[in-house]
Amino acid sequence: MKKVTLLLILFVSLCISCFSQNDIPVRTLPTEVFRTITKPADTTKWRWKRGGLANLNMAQGSQKNWAAGGDNFSLALTTYVNYYVFYKYKKQTWDNNVDFNLGYIESSSLGSQKNDDRIDFLSKYGFNVDTVKKLYLSALFDFRSQFFDGFSYNGTQKTFASTFLSPGYILLSVGVDYKPYKDLSIFLSAITNRTTLVVNPTLSKEGTYGVDSFKHVFNQFGAFASINYTHAFGKNIVYKGRIDLFSNYAQNPQNVDMYMTNFFSFKINKYLLATYNLNLIYDDNVRQFGPNGTSPGLQLQSQIGLGISVPFSVVKHA
Repeated sequence: MKKVTLLLILFVSLCISCFSQNDIPVRTLPTEVFRTITKPADTTKWRWKRGGLANLNMAQGSQKNWAAGGDNFSLALTTYVNYYVFYKYKKQTWDNNVDFNLGYIESSSLGSQKNDDRIDFLSKYGFNVDTVKKLYLSALFDFRSQFFDGFSYNGTQKTFASTFLSPGYILLSVGVDYKPYKDLSIFLSAITNRTTLVVNPTLSKEGTYGVDSFKHVFNQFGAFASINYTHAFGKNIVYKGRIDLFSNYAQNPQNVDMYMTNFFSFKINKYLLATYNLNLIYDDNVRQFGPNGTSPGLQLQSQIGLGISVPFSVVKHA
């Protein structure tokens, strides 16, 4: 009997010990599951970085028996695609950026027509020359043109006005690039060559875009400045702007040519985006405005859109 009692006491003691030990993880399980995990900061060093986005905006309108007049039906589609590739290693940087805009309108009165068509490729190489990495000796290449035929409209009459490489602009420049912080770049150059191309025979014959009649190339040498700025207002509003200024040393240097783009994006949700574009161009050699169609003028384009935005994955690698 004593042996049985002793064995019973020993068994109970072991059970208590086991339950006491197993109770530890049971009590701590909720805190382990809901424990906040602190992720380490992304300190991955990269030499190449690429990404971008694509936007598709649409606007549609219709009316019937509308006393104020207007088109019975209209449909507008605009597309914006941006892609960039950046490189940085030690004192070297190489920024590549391409923008493509295409707009199309279908209306009951004028039929189908293009209202936007731009391709802009910018490549800039820099070598850092100061200790705080804000000042770079840089070389810049810029190409601007379009892909499809363009027409100017006077009522229902249309006139052939542009096409691929007519005009086309090629700019080569060497200067200083100042980057006070990552979202602002100020490029200044006193050594810049700008080439205007009019390859199309019909437009070349007319002597358009500053190129003499029956010629295809017009070269200018002068001073150039370019300011690029990007800023996020909170989490949902982003501004991207650029202004290029060029002065021709040989002809009317006081008449500064300007190319300016402004792009605002308003994020509604992950894929839905509202956008606003404001583009301004002044080219002293484009003289097809005014009462007689022989004067330069400020070209202005404004667009509002609502549509789908799909970002390209940002990829970084050494």
